[in-house]
Amino acid sequence: MGALLDARAARRRFVTVNFLFWFPTGLSIPVQVLLLADRGVSVATIAALFAVHSLTCAALELPTGGLSDVMGRRAVLAASGVLAVVAITMTALATATWVFALAMVLKGAGRALNSGPAEAWYVDTVHADLGPDADLRDGLARGSAASSAALALGTILGGLVPWLLGLGPDLGAHLERATGGHVTPLSVPLLAGAVCCVLYVVQVLVALPEPPRPPVHLRTVLADVPRTARDGVRLATRDIMVRRIMLTMAAAGSALGVVELLTPSRAADATGAASSGAVLYAGLACAGFTATALGNRLAPWVARVVHGGERAVLVAELIALLGLAVLCATAATRTLAPAVAGYVLVYVGLGLASPCLNDFLHRRTDSSGRATALSVQSLALQLAGALSGLVAGALPGGPAAWLPGVVGVAAGALLWLRVRETPKAPDEAVRSPAPSSRSAV
Repeated sequence: MGALLDARAARRRFVTVNFLFWFPTGLSIPVQVLLLADRGVSVATIAALFAVHSLTCAALELPTGGLSDVMGRRAVLAASGVLAVVAITMTALATATWVFALAMVLKGAGRALNSGPAEAWYVDTVHADLGPDADLRDGLARGSAASSAALALGTILGGLVPWLLGLGPDLGAHLERATGGHVTPLSVPLLAGAVCCVLYVVQVLVALPEPPRPPVHLRTVLADVPRTARDGVRLATRDIMVRRIMLTMAAAGSALGVVELLTPSRAADATGAASSGAVLYAGLACAGFTATALGNRLAPWVARVVHGGERAVLVAELIALLGLAVLCATAATRTLAPAVAGYVLVYVGLGLASPCLNDFLHRRTDSSGRATALSVQSLALQLAGALSGLVAGALPGGPAAWLPGVVGVAAGALLWLRVRETPKAPDEAVRSPAPSSRSAV
């Protein structure tokens, strides 16, 4: 499989893999709902399809995290890319609802498989090169920033491509006739995303070397994956710092659930029409991803300025809380500028917190349970987001609907008041126990 990389090379490849995985998602954001509607899918059915994706991803978070810790990072990441290629291609070309539903299942499974292994590979490689006390924040920040930049760039291009195809005389109609109606201008960004996913699979297989692992048999997988998942949940509930990290991610999820639910309709209200509101929301989404990338890149610097990652997380939570407070305070008005500023502040704050939280998490886990711990973290984010969205949807409109996000982030900030993490020695650190049937990497 090749020699392991040094920390700098690992960082570059980690950044590249993150960009390639999330760029297709960005391409699909502006066109996916419109494409489904163009194929005759109702709004209610579209919502149900998105629920299928979310539920599949949530159900598979822990098992796929355990699978990565048992089988290795590279194989699981490659599988996630293959599923993404199939799912995106099916979505771009399908016309039947059941095919769209199957595509959402495959897409959710691919997303769950991708949740954690790339970051776990990066941390494993850096630890092998520089030791367990290596500073991870800069690399994690760059990786998160690459994901956000991919989403921002993909969102812009995904919206521009169908528009540009529509500029030519009958170009869209010619494209549909040539493909029997399966390829339209709206499906072109998705097909480009599928090609990008193929490049992602190649990059994973070629550029992410791992140390040799013992042969894995089906019996071993069936025994070790549930055990590893159980150990990850146990770590998240018993270790004080890891529990604080998970609760902070849940607070972030509460903010995202509310913002993502309420912002599209608010954009339409601000512009006075659904179509112009969709354009505004696409611009806001791009701004949000860019703000997240900015927060990611600022995280190491802020941690140095405030003398610690714990204080940096508190600063990040307060920035996000300020943004939500602005959105809440301006919810009853059509004032656009303060609302946009609040929206950007939310994403800057969440982006700033992420590398610091993950740095803490990796110092409390080892390679045998690292991807599982990241999956537990992702699960906390998703479940809290779903719950806050349901609560916000049940509340009256206006400022009240934003309160679940405000309360959640305020609670997240309180978790980091007067917290001072003292790094433990390697032999004292709380770690995910390695299953006895395999050796730790």
